[in-house]
Amino acid sequence: MGLNEISVRQATRNDIDIIVHFNSEMAYETENIILSQQKLANGVTAVFEDSTKGFYIVAECDGAVVGQAMITYEWSDWRNAIVWWIQSVYILPDYRKIGVFRSIFEQIKLLAKESNACGLRLYVDKDNIIAKKAYKNLGMEESHYDLYEMMLE
Repeated sequence: MGLNEISVRQATRNDIDIIVHFNSEMAYETENIILSQQKLANGVTAVFEDSTKGFYIVAECDGAVVGQAMITYEWSDWRNAIVWWIQSVYILPDYRKIGVFRSIFEQIKLLAKESNACGLRLYVDKDNIIAKKAYKNLGMEESHYDLYEMMLE
């Protein structure tokens, strides 16, 4: 399968079911977490109902969605601009290492530049060596920030 067979587009409501499925697979594959399907479906749908939450990009091969990423926004007062966060990255296993994520990433970069975003960020599990290598190969660099969190649910 060649790069010219990959098409990338902004997701529509018709893609909700596959996005829910991909997010569920990603959570289990990367963190061994089984997500509530109803909560996940509601969360994905909320992005389509409120564009300030972000948007999804999907990649297709042979008419089927084979990969995705979600973009969310962070205001940077230091830069007086928006930073785009790349989240919910998932590529079907049979379509990995053939340029699907690279195609998604290039589309995200193009859209970010067109919208005057000042940068792209993502977080990755510290043990996900394959993903880290892929992101570095795309020109991303490891940040000097450490991520802290406190879940309130």
